[in-house]
Amino acid sequence: MKTATWVRFTGALHLQVEIRGENDIRVKPEVASHVGHVASDFASHRADLFQVPFTSLNDYLHWLRALAEALSTHAHHVMFYLAAAVSDFYIPADQMPEHKIQTSEGNLELSLQLVPKMLEPLVVHWCPLAFIVSFKLETDPKILVPKAKGALLRYRHELVIGNILERRKKEVILVSAEDEMPISLSDAELGQGVEIEAPLVAEVARRHEKYIAQNA
Repeated sequence: MKTATWVRFTGALHLQVEIRGENDIRVKPEVASHVGHVASDFASHRADLFQVPFTSLNDYLHWLRALAEALSTHAHHVMFYLAAAVSDFYIPADQMPEHKIQTSEGNLELSLQLVPKMLEPLVVHWCPLAFIVSFKLETDPKILVPKAKGALLRYRHELVIGNILERRKKEVILVSAEDEMPISLSDAELGQGVEIEAPLVAEVARRHEKYIAQNA
């Protein structure tokens, strides 16, 4: 019997999945040069990249505070790009069941607590002179900018990157105390494998350099 196969395309990858045998993953020809450039850049900077894995909210908050306090002596030269998708709600560790929940106990009810806000201690205590970038993800375009401005007013940090869930790969808006700057990609750019992070990171880096110069 012949081996059955099917092809699935995900982003820049061409994945041929074999029901029997090894899978074959290849880069799509139309974005091969772009992916090669990214891989080369990553390889050249990998030695400078310090990765800290985390699997829980407590891990994330612990490492964020520890790294912020360690970097605080570098003042304005530090940037926090807080793109981790941390949930707004969680179950505290001391409230997690020790054993498997039995179906014989009937319907399950969960009571979730709000995740502690870490922007305020980060801005005020942990690394007060850093350039701090937060994210605001919404599904309603009408409230995106007002909520981003509300976060800036409340926490007094430098920049909020706002995006709408269904358009997050194509457009974002940078909201600061001084301006609102949209960044978007054309359909042609998306087709060529360009990612929104390319112009976004370039603009954030430019603003950080300006921030350093203003505080020199």
